Amino acid sequence: MSDSVIEIKNISKLYRLGEIGTGTISHDINRWWNKVRGKADPFQKLGQINDRTTKGNGDYVWALKDIDITVKRGEVLGIIGQNGAGKSTLLKILSKITSPSSGQINIDGRVASLLEVGTGFHPEMTGRENAFMNGAILGMRRAEVEKKMDAIVDFAGVERYLDTPVKRYSSGMKVRLGFAVAAHLDPEILIVDEVLAVGDAEFQKKCLGKMKDVSEAEGRTILFVSHNMAAVRRLCSRAVLMKNGTLYKDGSIDEITGIYLNESKQNDSIVFENGYVRSIAIRQINEQIFLQCSFYSEEMLQKPIIGFVISDLQGQKIFGSNPLHQRPSYEIKPGNKGEISVSISQPKLLNGVYILSLWFADAVLGVLATHENVLSFEVMNMASFDQEPNARVLGNVAAAVEWHYNY
Repeated sequence: MSDSVIEIKNISKLYRLGEIGTGTISHDINRWWNKVRGKADPFQKLGQINDRTTKGNGDYVWALKDIDITVKRGEVLGIIGQNGAGKSTLLKILSKITSPSSGQINIDGRVASLLEVGTGFHPEMTGRENAFMNGAILGMRRAEVEKKMDAIVDFAGVERYLDTPVKRYSSGMKVRLGFAVAAHLDPEILIVDEVLAVGDAEFQKKCLGKMKDVSEAEGRTILFVSHNMAAVRRLCSRAVLMKNGTLYKDGSIDEITGIYLNESKQNDSIVFENGYVRSIAIRQINEQIFLQCSFYSEEMLQKPIIGFVISDLQGQKIFGSNPLHQRPSYEIKPGNKGEISVSISQPKLLNGVYILSLWFADAVLGVLATHENVLSFEVMNMASFDQEPNARVLGNVAAAVEWHYNY
């Protein structure tokens, strides 16, 4: 493979909606018999493009279709795209959690993956026991893992709970330990999905720093999936953009993130079929921005709230807020719907395109849903106060500036 550590050749993955297998024994046997004879899946010709926003005419969809990617040793590759683009499916195939319907993958080196909260952990085993188990999976001796244990515990910050079963960990604690184990047990290839979004801002910064160190200093290869463009731009030098299960574009980090963020500005509202959040809308009237979020819950919510962050096209956060400390007192009973609106007055943003990230939470239960870079909006004539006509304005936020000359 020369200097290439991962070669993805014409990888495709076919799923049937709403069924396990094909839905009938005869169809399952037909698929198996073709596989035994080395022939293609007979249902591949029925597969349709994986566009989650439209209703298809059949039950078979291509979660991935004809993906070709080569990753060099020591490279940090960002994989970006909207929800449903096929990013996580690709990482699961690379991690051997699932197999492709067709195509071939060549990997040169040990792979450690962090795809979901607690990936690879046994809930009945302690954090320490899980660390040793993960090391064994990577082919490491017990003495090697023991040598790394202090560094793992120190990085994760879970020393007090190290000998407690993982099932009693919070989601944040699982992510902390999971990343620490994956990063410290010397894998040649580290695969990280959006799971880091569960951690707090300090831990996310710590993880990004660690990934940058192991890539630059130790020459390890990293595949990084995130909706946080600031993190992707900081860590990666190259990225691929995926759409509806296909590889849309492969290029430099600036080119790919620019395409991704610019294309998102076409929407000012979005509707979701499942989950807590059902719709998000944003609009601008004069010098006010209005954000509206509708939600639904199958469980009791005591104090539902939303928080938001507005970023520029480069992923830099401009401002954000949440009403956590206002302690809203209303309750939402199971099966009921609700709506939360917020008006943002006089933000004084300069004209341009901005990106909205939003999370839905309960002040008692914690964060329930996160939507990164979910919508964009364009500010026009927001900063209408007087400015010197020829003044040069930098950044994203305008201010009333008066110049006085005394010479």
